[in-house]
Amino acid sequence: MPKVNEATVVKVIELIGTSPKSWEDAAANAIKAAGKTVRNITGMELKRCSATVENSKIVEYKAVVKVAFDVER
Repeated sequence: MPKVNEATVVKVIELIGTSPKSWEDAAANAIKAAGKTVRNITGMELKRCSATVENSKIVEYKAVVKVAFDVER
């Protein structure tokens, strides 16, 4: 947490989460995985959704997300 009068610096990384269930689950999987190695996650932006289709059926949902986190000093 920044001290009083100290500017916050935020870094943004881009990740692709996947799921066999939904785009929402794919985005949640990306955040969950990021949380294992990245501290201070403050937000995320859903950038794009896509899917892998086989035999006219969606078999994998993909969510491209931007993850924001505070940089520690």
